[in-house]
Formats: sequence, structure tokens, C-alpha cells
Amino acid sequence: MVEGCAVASVLGMLEEREAAARVRVEGLREEVVWLAEVLEAAEIELDRRVIAREELVEALAVSAAEATAVTEPPTEAEQPTVPSPAPVPGSTVPPWRDGLPVTVLTSDYQRILGVVEERAPAGQGPLKAKEIAVGLGLETTPAKVEGMRSKARRLAERGWLVQETSGMFSAGRRLAVVPDAGPSA
Repeated sequence: MVEGCAVASVLGMLEEREAAARVRVEGLREEVVWLAEVLEAAEIELDRRVIAREELVEALAVSAAEATAVTEPPTEAEQPTVPSPAPVPGSTVPPWRDGLPVTVLTSDYQRILGVVEERAPAGQGPLKAKEIAVGLGLETTPAKVEGMRSKARRLAERGWLVQETSGMFSAGRRLAVVPDAGPSA
């Protein structure tokens, strides 16, 4: 009989430990869910700040270009004859014009154009921002998709892509008129 009590006591001890482990696992699962939400919010904030910085750099570049154009019209000798060197991260998206190579865009913008243009010959129609993100191998979190939408919209505003009325993007080039005021969305 003493032996049966010892087994029951050990069994009870193991059940207590199992229950404690179960409680710990549930607590950790809740913490993972909470951390995922915090991470998503942080990614959205980061994307918003990146977009804000890009918009500011673009607005300052346009303002500086307008100030230079007003104060000093360039002479023929000052006109560049070759495309500018490789783009700098965070640089602006110039308006598309005939003969302007895709290499004036940063690699991110070139990749977006590549995904959209890759689909065009197959006749698969325009792409949503989420589909472009998938084509680039990005996660489809709201922050990543909104960042992609912003970049694709900027390309469309500058004539590198065509934005459909549905908000989808397709390949195509057109001369773009960049308004004097107002940042791109």
C-alpha cells in the first residue's frame, strides 16, 4: 500500500508540473500575440517616417531646382549631356520623358517597374499594391503594402506607370506634369 501512495504522489506532482507548464505556454502565446501587434505598429510608424523623409527631400529638391532655374538659367555649356550617375537612396523620382533611362531611379523603384512590366506582356492586367509587394518577395503587412502603394503612386504621378481608376497600376509611360505645389501621396 505504501508503494501505491508513492506512485500517486509522484503522479500528482507530475500533473502539477504539467499544469504549470501549460499556464506558462499560454502566457507566452499571449505575449507573442501582443509583440506581433507592437511590431506591426512600429513597422507602420517606420514606413510613415520613411515616406515623410522622402517627401521632404523631394520637395526640397524641387524647391532648390526652381530657385536655381529662376536665378540662373543654365548656359549650353552647363547642360549635362549624359544621364546623372547612379541614384542615391531617398532621391526623387524625376518625371518620365522620352529617352530617360530607368537607371535614373533608385533600385527600389526599378524593381517595382520590373514587376509591373513583367506582367504586361503576358496580358495579365494591372496590379494592386499588394500584388507588387508579393512580386518583390515582401511581406504583405499593411505597412509594407502602404509603402508599396506610395511608391507606385509616385511612379504613376511622374509618368513611369499608369494608375487605373481602381487604384491598380499597369505598365506604360506618359509625360507627366508635376504640379508646383503639393507633395505626392
